[in-house]
Amino acid sequence: MTSATLLSSATMPPEMPPGASAVTTRSRQRAYLRTTVIFDTFALGFAVLVGYFARFGSDDPRGSDISYVIIAPTLVLIWLLSLRAMRGYDDRVLGYGADEYRRVMAASLRLAGGVAIAGYIADVGVSRGFLGISFAVGTVGLVVARFAARKQLHRARARGTGWARQVLVVGDTPHVLELVHTLRREPHAGYQVVGACIPDALLAPVPQRLGDVPVVGSLRGVAEAAIASGADTVAVTASSELTATRLRRLGWQLEGTDIDLVLAPALTDVAGPRIHTTPVAGLPLIHVEAPEFRGARKIIKGFVDRAAALAALTLALPILAVLALAIKLDSRGPVIFRQIRVGQGGLEFGVYKFRTMVTNADALLAELTARNETDGLMFKMRDDPRVTRVGKFLRKWSLDELPQLANVLFGHMSLVGPRPPLPSEVARYDGDVARRLLVKPGMTGLWQVSGRSDLTWEDGIRLDLYYVENWSLAADLTILWKTFGAVINSRGAY
Repeated sequence: MTSATLLSSATMPPEMPPGASAVTTRSRQRAYLRTTVIFDTFALGFAVLVGYFARFGSDDPRGSDISYVIIAPTLVLIWLLSLRAMRGYDDRVLGYGADEYRRVMAASLRLAGGVAIAGYIADVGVSRGFLGISFAVGTVGLVVARFAARKQLHRARARGTGWARQVLVVGDTPHVLELVHTLRREPHAGYQVVGACIPDALLAPVPQRLGDVPVVGSLRGVAEAAIASGADTVAVTASSELTATRLRRLGWQLEGTDIDLVLAPALTDVAGPRIHTTPVAGLPLIHVEAPEFRGARKIIKGFVDRAAALAALTLALPILAVLALAIKLDSRGPVIFRQIRVGQGGLEFGVYKFRTMVTNADALLAELTARNETDGLMFKMRDDPRVTRVGKFLRKWSLDELPQLANVLFGHMSLVGPRPPLPSEVARYDGDVARRLLVKPGMTGLWQVSGRSDLTWEDGIRLDLYYVENWSLAADLTILWKTFGAVINSRGAY
């Protein structure tokens, strides 16, 4: 074999036509990109209109030779080009993760700074008020537009018509199965597994399947299998056969195929801000920062919690009074239900709720245990006979939890955190579950915005532990925002 042949076999991608699914994926990807650009254009157009009318009203600006009929659309065009330059339309960030929003805001801030400097140097007579308002409204508008486009994409993916990456999973069988399970756990993320390559695929005389995932090749023919299966992403997980040299050659073979190569480490449920890559002698080392359970951010979080709880309690007093009266008129018993829960560090406290059940609810629990509709340590029934008429209304709209604002004010709870567990649950904790107690429990959390009572025990624990390990003030704001949507839609509320 000549050296040219060796070079060709080691580095050149196989010449195979893309599968039909790859063509469909690219078509849907382009459609979503067009949708995003349209949403961005409308947001920016609205921003410059607001900037103009807020600064000049309905009259033409006087004392200026500049035509805002030209300035406004030019600013929109430059803004869109700035988004492109900052890779705000990169398919690696479109529709998923916080990096898309960060790039949008970074592009807007840099453009605003550049326009300000250019205007000062060139002494252009464009109204500072117009520019300031346009950039402020436009930056917020872009974030809202991207959020709206993303929600539309999520709905399309739920119907099976949205753009999603076609993933070929490569590695040892146990790790492949684990990665497939992880990718399918969040279908809105848009990673659709189309096949797998495993070490022992060549040993079988007939095609194999891992569950419902077809085995399309061995580790010796990953590039060919990726093209034949219509994959646009090869996700490599752990395998003793995939050495550094073979991974490098796989990257060479995928050159020019528009197929991305991604590595899936065994590390899961760690947020991006805690992960940093450090190249050492050509080896990318992944540095994982320890979770933060104390320090300035915790102090700020505690201050914001109490200030927000005090303000919310003050504003909600009339509503609380009406709800209390309705509970009293509907059934006998106290208005407020106090239950012992376990908080940070294993300390017990009394959590306050509006009473939604009959007074002998605990006595009736033993009779209903066999009808439990969830697994794990929690008891949930969609049509619990112990719930009163007013209680059903309160639970549907999560109004029964409003008294917990007092718990936040007293420092027992946080606005956002893990679900506060019962002492009986904590007594049966094993393994890593006790890490939920490293932070204060919350009135809302990832469990609240991800399905609430519809979640399995394992999913609820996974979400709580993810929050404990990766909490941030920005994440808290996002969860609070999503909570409003979950409450309005009554998802998992019973």
